[in-house]
Amino acid sequence: MNPSINATQPIAGQRPGTSGLRKKVAVFRQPPYLENFVQSIFDSLQGYQGQTLVVGGDGRFFNDQAIQTIVRMAAANGFGRVLVGRGGILSTPAASCVIRKHQAFGGIVLSASHNPGGPDGDFGIKYNIGNGGPAPEKITEAIHANTQSISRYLTLETPDIDLETLGSSRIGDTTVEVIDPVADHADLLATLFDFERIGRLLRSGGFRICFDAMHAVTGPYASEILVKRLGAPPASVINGRPLPDFGGGHPDPNPTYAEELILRMFGPDAPDFGAASDGDGDRNMIVGSRFIVTPSDSLAVLAANAHLVPGYAGGLAGVARSMPTSGAVDRVAEALGIGCFETPTGWKFFGNLLDAGKVTLCGEESAGTGSDHVREKDGLWAVLFWLDVIAARNMSVEQIVRDHWRRFGRNFYSRHDHEGVDAAAANGLMQQLRESLASLPGRTVAGLTIASADDFSYTDPVDGSVSTAQGIRIGFADGSRIVYRLSGTGTEGATLRVYLERFEADPAQHGIETQQALATLIAAADELAGIRQRTGRSVPTVVT
Repeated sequence: MNPSINATQPIAGQRPGTSGLRKKVAVFRQPPYLENFVQSIFDSLQGYQGQTLVVGGDGRFFNDQAIQTIVRMAAANGFGRVLVGRGGILSTPAASCVIRKHQAFGGIVLSASHNPGGPDGDFGIKYNIGNGGPAPEKITEAIHANTQSISRYLTLETPDIDLETLGSSRIGDTTVEVIDPVADHADLLATLFDFERIGRLLRSGGFRICFDAMHAVTGPYASEILVKRLGAPPASVINGRPLPDFGGGHPDPNPTYAEELILRMFGPDAPDFGAASDGDGDRNMIVGSRFIVTPSDSLAVLAANAHLVPGYAGGLAGVARSMPTSGAVDRVAEALGIGCFETPTGWKFFGNLLDAGKVTLCGEESAGTGSDHVREKDGLWAVLFWLDVIAARNMSVEQIVRDHWRRFGRNFYSRHDHEGVDAAAANGLMQQLRESLASLPGRTVAGLTIASADDFSYTDPVDGSVSTAQGIRIGFADGSRIVYRLSGTGTEGATLRVYLERFEADPAQHGIETQQALATLIAAADELAGIRQRTGRSVPTVVT
């Protein structure tokens, strides 16, 4: 069967970011927008003829239609085999797992992560390389360059494949295999954690959990692992059915958007352990009974307790965190005598460190944690890690965290998101900060003396690549800091993220409410950047 060669022309605005390309569904549904981008991916690759491609997504609206297009184009471009998750479903960490297990050439993941779905919602697409992780900048830049000059795309004129039935079929010379989207990932996680120990905890009747899948991709994974394999009651998983519009919700695992979970965990009959994951299953939120764990603290606690978990009992090679993530894990690394790396935001930066064996655990402040078992952050991995530690230590979530603070001190930490800000105003705010960096040290703001100010730059210790302008850091004489970044995860306007951190060694001060403990820094952040004046926002959209 000969491929159909379709004439096309470049479409503006197709630059992929660190998380791939994200636009409104309506944009992707406008032919040949999706086709152009997929062909631009294939045109940036070499040596894939006859190789395996993995395809799947988070089940959001347009996911199934996009997969049909991608499978036809993969066959027309010469891939020998395409593995597709049943129903078009593959969580992002599961896609990484499948790529690695089946030694695929790469994979296309369809997701806009934690962004809303539905006909009026968001859609996204990204390419993962053979190690299972996000494509590095040299590939994303090549993809972007191809979108600017594309003149044709290749496809086959064939009927849709049956995405609901496991098994193989043929499209031209290509074998298409619909696979169980859960099995490979669940089997891998079972090799890392003590399922027998966790199962005893969940079946004991004295320990109750609540996992909120937020009507996103992790529902089937949580039901298979937590309920079927570990024995938790079926009611332990809420909002477990993936829906194209995520039930009208915003699948972002934070206290603002996971409102149902928070109400349960702070209610009169609160479960002992709560967790949520996002649209594509790579982020997590951990909650104890009336106690929320910050992502930064979660990474530090997991690193400090990794020796209790079978998959990490031999010790950690090192740890890594994104620059905006708090320094809590740094003190754990120092105590363990292992390396600690600070990278820009974006999981691809961890990939080189993981592949080189320099780190075992890594995490971002945006609710993403993971390890060297895959090359993506992994929400259910974090949930199982916490449950294994709880079972081993026989302590509550709050007890474990407060014990950690007593040993290592507490990093009071918060992220303030100003979503949907006018892009020109947000860029102007960042530009003004950059222009003032040299003059800031020595200046006093809200009673705090600035000791340092820079725009974070990172030199990769593995390949020597340099990434600049990764976030403005303001350090104060007392060791506290403020970080400003513009996020590329949204599809409308800009999201200004402000990160606030203050270390407290005195256990007597650890019980202060977080926003109260950071009140001076919050005032300093606004005064320095003129957030209210420039954006018109008096309060953040989301506080985590």
